[in-house]
Amino acid sequence: MPTPKLELETTAYTFDQLMHNDAPQLALAGRSNVGKSSLVNALAQRRKLAKVSATPGKTRSINYYRVSPWNFFLVDLPGYGYAKANHAEREKWGKLLERYLKECSSLKALVLLVDSRLPPQALDINLVEYAQGLGLAIIPVLTKSDKCRQRELNARIAEWTGLAKRRPVVTSAAQRRGMANLWNALLEHMGISDRVGLAEGEVADRRPAQKATGPADKPSDAAEAAAGKKDA
Repeated sequence: MPTPKLELETTAYTFDQLMHNDAPQLALAGRSNVGKSSLVNALAQRRKLAKVSATPGKTRSINYYRVSPWNFFLVDLPGYGYAKANHAEREKWGKLLERYLKECSSLKALVLLVDSRLPPQALDINLVEYAQGLGLAIIPVLTKSDKCRQRELNARIAEWTGLAKRRPVVTSAAQRRGMANLWNALLEHMGISDRVGLAEGEVADRRPAQKATGPADKPSDAAEAAAGKKDA
């Protein structure tokens, strides 16, 4: 089984700095403090590839991680919904996110990270609707599963299966749980037949991601989602 490797390729702060090439991209999106940086580090089996901060909303750049040996990119988008960010900054990143999702021709899917402890939030739902309206597939990922009870986790799985039309991948970066399942969900979506096995110390997860069927939802406004205008 191939061993996936992540390396930071470049960082962008404006649309002009975004990568425009033919290499496929999968975008990682989620609310501030949902654990994107921790998840990137867990996927890479490295502690400091992505900078982890205790302060929500600290990641304010778009980070491109090259995935070897398959030569595609995981694109870490800035977290949205951070209430303490000023309005101008939230609007700036909202517009950049919206433009990226609309105009990146090599974007293959939106990997949406959501907190296992919380029911679906308005900002997340808005982004799902917007991405589906653009024809993008959604790969839902439940983070921090170690911090909620099984009953809550089952409820989140059912809710997000309905919203995203696909069973979510259950993960815990702290426990290194679900990383192989997530890698395999990403590879499957990219049409890559290779499969990733459990890394040393990784906890097995009995709930693999499964695609669900159902009609696509109507589009919404990604800029409002990132700017925090429609949060519950």
